[in-house]
Amino acid sequence: MKAQPAQLPQLLKKGLAPVYLVSGDEPLLVQECCDQIRQAARKAGYGDRVTYHADQQLDWNTVGEEFGALSLFAEKRRIEIHLPNGKLGDGRKILEQVLPEPPDDIILILISARLDAAELRRKWYKLLQDKGVHVTVWPVDNDKFIGWLQQRARNQNLHLTRGALDMLAERLEGNLLAAAQELERLALFANGETIDEDTVEKAVQDSARFNVFELVTELLQGNAQSAQRIIGFIQHEGENPLGLLSILSRDLNLVLELQQAVRQRETPGSFLKQRGIRQPQRARALETAARRLSRPTIYQALALCSDVDRTAKGYGKLPPWHHLRDLASLMAK
Repeated sequence: MKAQPAQLPQLLKKGLAPVYLVSGDEPLLVQECCDQIRQAARKAGYGDRVTYHADQQLDWNTVGEEFGALSLFAEKRRIEIHLPNGKLGDGRKILEQVLPEPPDDIILILISARLDAAELRRKWYKLLQDKGVHVTVWPVDNDKFIGWLQQRARNQNLHLTRGALDMLAERLEGNLLAAAQELERLALFANGETIDEDTVEKAVQDSARFNVFELVTELLQGNAQSAQRIIGFIQHEGENPLGLLSILSRDLNLVLELQQAVRQRETPGSFLKQRGIRQPQRARALETAARRLSRPTIYQALALCSDVDRTAKGYGKLPPWHHLRDLASLMAK
């Protein structure tokens, strides 16, 4: 069956399905849905977890062997498979063998980007719908982002004025993961009081040394020393680098578009205004990056962003901060 994220808590209360597919392009919402499933599974005794990443190096035969293996000390298991490109590939055959009669001691969780349209027509997907639950995560529309932000704040007992909401919405530009991190930071800063525009501004100034938006600005402007200090601080604070990554990737692609617009004799100010960039500091940083960085350098930076993404999700030998520091050095050239 298909379900929306809002329906998931009630479904989990009714009992666990043998397989869940959580797919979508909003990392925060996908992560939160998976966390709900994991929590319910742990309560039901599925304490052991085995994780796979469906890249070119994955041997699907080992996945099939895991389904057939006995749990250590007869403990129930969760098998989690990440599908970064929304395709199952060679794993289709394995799931087509497993899904008709799923093992009683295993909960399977498939975690995917927006599912490839071709996969929705495959036999394995039809079997999954019959035996399990597909939680489809859709982006929050721009016109609904302020409402989402406000509801998220209320859930954390935060009270924001309309001006504070507008300021945050403009700064965050629909980035849910960064929004969640900013609200958590504001909750510590506000100390139970209503948050207005001045409070937001003070919080940003107070946290400038580790604020992800400040770091993106420093990277775009090529201030390597300052960027390295902020990276060190957010690493020490235990921040999730994925929020920063989505903002930086967005701005790097925006710089590429700005360079193209300038080649077509459009002024930077006109282009940025059309894209809704109103904050002077951010506009200056984007213009600086467009003048300073070559296209090959930007493509290298985006490749390093991919490295940060993979290692932040637990894949790769080096920590994400290593690649982030390389990124700071690259963008300072």
